Amino acid sequence: MTLSTILAMFMLRRKRRPFPPGPRGLPILGNIQDFTCGFEWIRFGTSMKHHFGDVLGFRILRNTIVVLNSAKAARDLLDKRGHLYSSRPVLTVVGELMGLDRSMPLLPYGSEWRKCRKLEHIALNATAVKQYRPMLEHFSAMLALDILGDPDNFYELTRLCASRIILSVTYGLSARVTDSEYITLAEDTMRIVTSSIRPGAYLCDLIPIMKYLPGWVPFQREARHGRNMIERFVYTPFERAKEAIAMGSAGPSLTRDLLTSIPADSLTTEIEERIKWTTGALLIMTTAGGESTFGTLAVFMIAMAVNRDKQIRAQEEIDSVIGAERLPNIPDRGRLPYVDALIQEVMRWHPILPLSITRRADAEDEYEGYVIPKDTIVSPNLWAIAMEPNPKYPPEQFIPERFLDKEYPTPNPTTWAFGFGRRICPGKTLAEESVFVLISTLLATLDIQAPPEGLVPKFESRAVCLPKRFNCVFKARSLDKFELLRGAAAL
Repeated sequence: MTLSTILAMFMLRRKRRPFPPGPRGLPILGNIQDFTCGFEWIRFGTSMKHHFGDVLGFRILRNTIVVLNSAKAARDLLDKRGHLYSSRPVLTVVGELMGLDRSMPLLPYGSEWRKCRKLEHIALNATAVKQYRPMLEHFSAMLALDILGDPDNFYELTRLCASRIILSVTYGLSARVTDSEYITLAEDTMRIVTSSIRPGAYLCDLIPIMKYLPGWVPFQREARHGRNMIERFVYTPFERAKEAIAMGSAGPSLTRDLLTSIPADSLTTEIEERIKWTTGALLIMTTAGGESTFGTLAVFMIAMAVNRDKQIRAQEEIDSVIGAERLPNIPDRGRLPYVDALIQEVMRWHPILPLSITRRADAEDEYEGYVIPKDTIVSPNLWAIAMEPNPKYPPEQFIPERFLDKEYPTPNPTTWAFGFGRRICPGKTLAEESVFVLISTLLATLDIQAPPEGLVPKFESRAVCLPKRFNCVFKARSLDKFELLRGAAAL
């Protein structure tokens, strides 16, 4: 066999199995600028998708990244080939240096992950979360009443409500305790975590040997601060919940369910540590979910203020189905199809986690003629999925009716917003029920309007893409609705 034949075979092999196409990068650094210039998911899902297709390939130093710009590509890889794409990327800073690799979000896919996932299922299965419905309905009434009492601070009150729900569900802590001790800690910790999990957040994640640099290097100082925050975030409320359980004063919570699911004589230090980090991981994931809940509520308020006709139609449905004697509750969801469609449209119109949470390929794979190397970081672009074209309904417009049209169907965003495959968010049911009762209560009791100067929403460019502070006008729909809120919030 001649040298020319060998070279021809080699080139043919490379031609048959190229890496997915993408923009040209910088020498050595590669495509790092594509992940650091803000709102990258929009460029990935528009100009780059038009030029390169649904599967984009990037290189940063010696690392490969694939962005999936369609629901089909995400399901084909993350759902149907879950055995290959259920691991997380190795994030040296937030994982090893900050210590988050002990928790479920960053645990490698394997036996320890499966043990923790089993604990999560005990605490968050569809039957278990029903015990939180009275609490969710109570906090929903509190939020609407608080906004009417202090409408200028609705933004902060909405964030406070989301944090109250998360800490109460995870540890059974009262609103008074969570307000005074933990909410600021939760928000500060999640700010660190969400800013650290983006691809390219730290050069050390791309060059792991940098972890041995001296402690005065800026990212090392940030890592020490982050580790301290995460450990306080995980340990402090857990110990408080344990004390309440021992005293017999603990309310329903994920922590109580997990600790009491193990017989006392079998509760070893190892198992308790696993439970501690499982509840900590649930707290981190559900606090990220709380950020998503807050963001979803904020997007809902914006959408209602600038789409008054949609708000009025949803309110008319609630009035006709629920009546004037009570507020909506979670079992009403199946009886309020337009309200449910409106909530789906809120989730689709502006995904709060636009690039989801990344995965890692455990082995080399091939898809649509492209090779995906082992250890490639894989990121589904939820923004691009949300904006997939529909022959009847423009994706950029807020149109809840798209989810009621069987002739031109639009996929329910709950099929992609909570992740894919084996690492789908374990708190999906809890999140869906929280968002439904919060939004339906606000619709039933409040009239939401744009301020006189108008409303032009702006968003933060970070992993959890929240609306920036904006103004709205809130009014009680009637005195009877106000009295219903007072009664529900006082229970």
